[in-house]
Amino acid sequence: MKRTNITYKLLSFGVVLSFTLEGCIEEFDAEFEDFESAIVVEATITNEMERQQVFLSRTYKFEEEGPTAEINAQVRITEGGNTYTLQETEPGVYVSEQPFAAQPNTAYQLLIETQNGRTYSSNEMTLTDTAQIDNLSAERITNDFGEDGLAILVDSFDATGNSKNFRYEFSETYKVIAPEWNAFDLKSTGIDCGVDVIPKMEQNQVCFASNVSNDIILASTANFDENRISKFMVQFVSGNNYIISYRYSVEVTQYILSNEAFSYFEALDQFSSTESLFSESQPGFLIGNVFSDDSPDEKVLGFFDVSTVSKKRIFLNYDDFYPGEDLPPYVNPCLEIAPKLISQGGARCILSALVDANQVSYSNINDDPPFEEGPYLVIPRECGDCTVLGSNEQPDFWIE
Repeated sequence: MKRTNITYKLLSFGVVLSFTLEGCIEEFDAEFEDFESAIVVEATITNEMERQQVFLSRTYKFEEEGPTAEINAQVRITEGGNTYTLQETEPGVYVSEQPFAAQPNTAYQLLIETQNGRTYSSNEMTLTDTAQIDNLSAERITNDFGEDGLAILVDSFDATGNSKNFRYEFSETYKVIAPEWNAFDLKSTGIDCGVDVIPKMEQNQVCFASNVSNDIILASTANFDENRISKFMVQFVSGNNYIISYRYSVEVTQYILSNEAFSYFEALDQFSSTESLFSESQPGFLIGNVFSDDSPDEKVLGFFDVSTVSKKRIFLNYDDFYPGEDLPPYVNPCLEIAPKLISQGGARCILSALVDANQVSYSNINDDPPFEEGPYLVIPRECGDCTVLGSNEQPDFWIE
């Protein structure tokens, strides 16, 4: 299971909202009282032979930047007489010591003991039925907001009719080519604000960057005549997004959910939306299937799921969908500037400071510069160095 950064917006309990009207401006003032720190459990084990993962964190206040990892916990998954121990590989991330795959007709349970001695356990869960992704495709469309772009579409069919609840994740990888790449760069000499032009020592013209989904993407065939998912859109990429400028790949993972798991994720999706968070009628606390062993009244957020998965990957080229059209605008317009070496009066270094801070890339010699300019033309770093946006190592799965 890869983490998809689903945002749990259950930030505090007991929210008080107040509004103040001043003239024609409505000022929004949110006060959060009686905050309760609750443990958050993200755990899906699958039928893939891999080191299974569990993520533990705490809820956080609205004004805080994000969740705090729950560290130094003891995490186990049991099935029958077997116990799989998970080790903390980074704060809040627990990975099974050995790979294993969830098996059919077998009950699994998640057990957690935090560093302060509190214990938690999940309901027993069994593996769901299997359904494969039949096809993964892309189409150029105009979305509901009138925006042109690429829709990533999934087709899936289960002839048995047993797999009716689906959750999707995706991981997109794309080629980045620095538009103003130069074989040379600048290096600060450390003497009198000087810089030298030197050959680049690493390949930083072509890179590969990745994003993972952070939304809850659900589909159900419960009300359909047949158990078929047809052209279900899991991702939309704007035609103006630079990530599709060259070669773009997306891998979609399909999870088959139990009715209990589907209901939880559906409620979580509704609960965590902005509209729900700030609606006049606040929903109650979202109950999953993980509970405190010490106190039945303690709030625990999260769900332990055991799911079958199916994956499929496709590769796309911009020209396949936008033949003869200009590439999308780059992430930066890449305007040249010519900073002086030393500020007026000699109080500080200018260009060498930008070089040392990795903020600029070398572009060219600035021949016969005016008084207010320096001897070199430079551009924003990402315009000449793609490693600002990604890795210069090609992924193992990549196909040209």
